[in-house]
Amino acid sequence: MQKDFDKWNEEKKKLHNRESGVFFHEREIWWCSLGVNVGFEQDGTNDLFERPVLVVKKFNRDVLWVLPLTRSDKKNRYYLPVTIGEENSVVILSQLRLISSKRLQRYMHKLPQGQFKQIIRLVQQFFPRV
Repeated sequence: MQKDFDKWNEEKKKLHNRESGVFFHEREIWWCSLGVNVGFEQDGTNDLFERPVLVVKKFNRDVLWVLPLTRSDKKNRYYLPVTIGEENSVVILSQLRLISSKRLQRYMHKLPQGQFKQIIRLVQQFFPRV
């Protein structure tokens, strides 16, 4: 599959120059411009190269950790089905990434506390204590 890195580069320049100013919180799901990425990293779709993401950790108003969501439910420990409103989705636990809040496009929903706690416990398992 051919990826349009040039078109993403143009969109990324616009994102970089855009004013910050979205207010976001942990547990929220946002449409996010993830872009065109290398290899098996999760890509965005449409003209803004978007996909839904879950805000896992807010470090400050500009930087956050997110987990991308998908509709494809693969049966392994890196994919966790969740319910968002009345829709079913899947959190890709293995694709935790740091992003700028400038990538956040539109608020979608807030994940229930119980589902969020389960996701955090599973992500923490990938970081064994030293």
